[in-house]
Amino acid sequence: MWHRHAAFEQEFWAAQAASLQATAACRREIFSASCRKREASSLCSPAFPAQRQPMIESDSPKAIFFDAVGTLFYLTKTVGDHYALVAKEVGLKLAAEKLDAAFYSAWKQMPSRQAIDGPRENDDKDWWRELTGLVLQEAAPEIRELDRDNFFEVAYEHFAEAGVWELYPEVADVLKQLRPRFELAIISNFDGRLRVILERLGISKYFRHVFVSSEVGADKPDPEIFRRALKFLNLQPSDALHIGDDPERDWHAATDAGLSIFQLDRKKNSLRDLLALL
Repeated sequence: MWHRHAAFEQEFWAAQAASLQATAACRREIFSASCRKREASSLCSPAFPAQRQPMIESDSPKAIFFDAVGTLFYLTKTVGDHYALVAKEVGLKLAAEKLDAAFYSAWKQMPSRQAIDGPRENDDKDWWRELTGLVLQEAAPEIRELDRDNFFEVAYEHFAEAGVWELYPEVADVLKQLRPRFELAIISNFDGRLRVILERLGISKYFRHVFVSSEVGADKPDPEIFRRALKFLNLQPSDALHIGDDPERDWHAATDAGLSIFQLDRKKNSLRDLLALL
């Protein structure tokens, strides 16, 4: 009898130990899964304030929106370098460094614009003309008005030419993998020249729609540009994910419109991290 009781007690405590081990293993797995989820979330929001950390939901989005400049492609040289090339083409000699500084100074002077109903006039060409005028006024105030007009017209065409922009290395492959699974679109503070640039870079085929601020009538960081894109595509904010590199124009604006975001910071990540997340 005693042997049977001892055997039973041994079996009982063995079962208890096994149960405790299984529970511990389960807790470890739950903890690991939680850690993996937090690590994945950090890819969405590597530097976002904690109270504004939108996360990609477990269900995949129906559509993915991309910013353009700084996200998909970049200038092969500085703006000042390109302006200096344009100046040389029209018979002027201007220093690239001075033009570069003047461009960023002029950019800050350009006032923000309220959203309007419908496209902006002249595909925003007059806006670029005003900006270029401020650049030349600061960098080369001695230039005559006729030369300024000539400079602008050549510069306007120059920034749609082949070789001015270049794709980031991973972009074409990432878009190729995403296109069969998601509806891809671009939301950019650009104008109609963007379509020419996308075509020359060989990636226009991946995007069903290109929403540019000059045609939509709203500029980032106004969330309205995202709302109008969603309305056009008949999507809810929860259906879309936006990818961009600018904290204010992309991360904050898209979040304010209710979209999930992927914060692209090319010093820390790339679009390949998006593939791993999705």
